Amino acid sequence: MEDLENNQNEALNPKDDQQQFDETPTGETIPDENINFKSRIDLSELQDGVALVKNEIGKVIVGQKEMIDMLIASILANGHSLIEGVPGIAKTISAKLLAKSLDIGFSRIQFTPDLMPSDILGTSVFDMKTSEFDFKKGPIFSNMILIDEINRAPAKTQAALFEVMEERQITIDGNTYKMDLPFIVLATQNPIEQEGTYRLPEAQLDRFLFKIDIDYPSLDEEIEIINREQELHGASKTNQVTSHLSETQIKKFQDLVSQIIIESHLVKYIADIIVSTRNNPFLYLGASPRASIAILKASKAFAAMTGRDFVTPEDIKRAAIPVLQHRVIVTPEREMEGVTTKQIIKQIIEAVEIPR
Repeated sequence: MEDLENNQNEALNPKDDQQQFDETPTGETIPDENINFKSRIDLSELQDGVALVKNEIGKVIVGQKEMIDMLIASILANGHSLIEGVPGIAKTISAKLLAKSLDIGFSRIQFTPDLMPSDILGTSVFDMKTSEFDFKKGPIFSNMILIDEINRAPAKTQAALFEVMEERQITIDGNTYKMDLPFIVLATQNPIEQEGTYRLPEAQLDRFLFKIDIDYPSLDEEIEIINREQELHGASKTNQVTSHLSETQIKKFQDLVSQIIIESHLVKYIADIIVSTRNNPFLYLGASPRASIAILKASKAFAAMTGRDFVTPEDIKRAAIPVLQHRVIVTPEREMEGVTTKQIIKQIIEAVEIPR
């Protein structure tokens, strides 16, 4: 009789190692700890690499964690970034430190009103010995390009960046020259000073994946900055940073990011946000399809940095403001009232229903 009861109990409560659950005091069932949900894409090397880069930059830069995350995400998403902030808040040094932490080529171009396109791209020089023109490459031929004060150069010089930022190539005298990959442009500009500056055209702004706004440090961060400067005793800040990630590793990480999974309902969520910018009465110019692709790439990069092989609505919301704020234009009436693009984008994100 006891054997029959035991057999009935076993039939009602099968012991399957892969489906076993424990019961909580409240009656809820929780999965057995032995069950391991593994990521479909191995992101451990990527996460380790990101941690190394953050650690190297953190040796010098105090705070500004969101800016550093954005810069790393732009590299993983193979996109360019425009860094905006008042002078003296580590825009240029952050870009230089980021380049120093990566074992790739780096070039810095200081934009000025008298800068010509040939000063950036290069020029053809006549060789008297061969009686032929030789192309001398400009500073744009590198892996990471820091363009300091990009709004200082006139429109003719800014237009020289259109092709290279979008297509990773330049065309001069009928010849096409490909850039070595990875190719990332980091540009800085000062939003306050307007004298001697030229506003970036919308076509060029649209080529930047992110526009990163940097604010002043907090009181504690300011004290830490002063203390660190005192401890340097005149030594160079960049000497503290060690290079880690190679070109091959960066290209591998970019390929992994492109494989991050995004569900169809989240693709529609991105499209709903973009379409809402085109229908918003407060916006004179809405976002282009390039903005949709930018949010897709950025959200995948944020997911990979956190070790997830899939995109969540939070990744999309985090990417929306830095991706959109330089791609839309507020109507003149609202601009006179002090309404900013960031405020409108926040309202749009709150209004669009989050998929479940």
